[in-house]
Amino acid sequence: MADRKILIVYPEPYETRVAVYLATELIFLKTLKHSPQEIARFKDIKDQKDWRKNLILKELQENDINTELIEVVMGMSGLVKPLKSGIYEINERMKEDLRVGLLGKHAVNLGGLIAADIAESLGKKAYIMDPIVVDELDDVARVSGHPLFQRKSIFHALSHKFVAKKYARSVHRKYEELNLVVVHIGSEGISVGAHKQGRVIDVNNTFDGDGPFSISRTGSLPVGDLVRMCFSGKYTEEEMIRMITEGGGYAAYLDTSNINEIDKRIMSGDDTATFYSYALAYQVSKEIGAMATVLEGNVDAILLSGNIFNSARFIQNVTRRVSKIADVMLYPSVNSFEALMMSGISIMNGEAEILEYI
Repeated sequence: MADRKILIVYPEPYETRVAVYLATELIFLKTLKHSPQEIARFKDIKDQKDWRKNLILKELQENDINTELIEVVMGMSGLVKPLKSGIYEINERMKEDLRVGLLGKHAVNLGGLIAADIAESLGKKAYIMDPIVVDELDDVARVSGHPLFQRKSIFHALSHKFVAKKYARSVHRKYEELNLVVVHIGSEGISVGAHKQGRVIDVNNTFDGDGPFSISRTGSLPVGDLVRMCFSGKYTEEEMIRMITEGGGYAAYLDTSNINEIDKRIMSGDDTATFYSYALAYQVSKEIGAMATVLEGNVDAILLSGNIFNSARFIQNVTRRVSKIADVMLYPSVNSFEALMMSGISIMNGEAEILEYI
């Protein structure tokens, strides 16, 4: 029991993060970087699975991590069908939906596939927790403005739920009793959600939809100009999708998506970097205000999560606009590994409700 370990697999477009926990103790953490040239060798994202898996296993072996003692493998969730919040065992149906990219193709789809492969080789089971397609939207939140389009729930569900429940415990309340606005700023996108008594009833589509611009995503764009650009003949569909999901935000305005580099530019007095940091804080604040109206102004707290909130200037630019709505609480560290670890612990202890993907 004391030696049982939890392996966590978290792929992103140009890196694969892997962690090993001994109970709640983090004993191994590694970010494997992948160059654009390495990634370009693969025709499809799913073709990267075995390559990334072998890199993980090699790294574990070189660091004397005994895989025979791994009891549970947790994969970062992918773009499967819309699901309710919870822990899911990765089954064959889920693996097929991850392979085809049911709701979109992204490196995160490899999380469940790699986790399942490694678990199977060890005679264990693999799981995901609070996938990015958790869907608890109110029907009115799905209305887009035209019947051919429907708003979708694709966001940082794992981080949202984790910090919301963590906050609830800190104030000795149940998550299901609170109304919260939760913000998560990740390495790619931003999600701002209205949590009403345990359900995320409205949230911007982080994957390729709306909301604030972010590190590398454009967020909402002027619709007419976007349509005209699509039909200008200058860009293919693939190039437009890449522009929106990988080539926008800081990456487009500042020619870098490296937050540390941007912070250094701001500290050195770079007016351009300072302005676009201010613009990002402005848009995040605006989205928080919108979600406060979804909750009819009855907001118990605003929770801000993500590494960008280690910046005092950025925090100030957000809080001065939204602090009159409700108390603002900060969770600046990346919490996905901790959330998945806690899920793994509950699985090993037989305390988790395991949901079936059908």
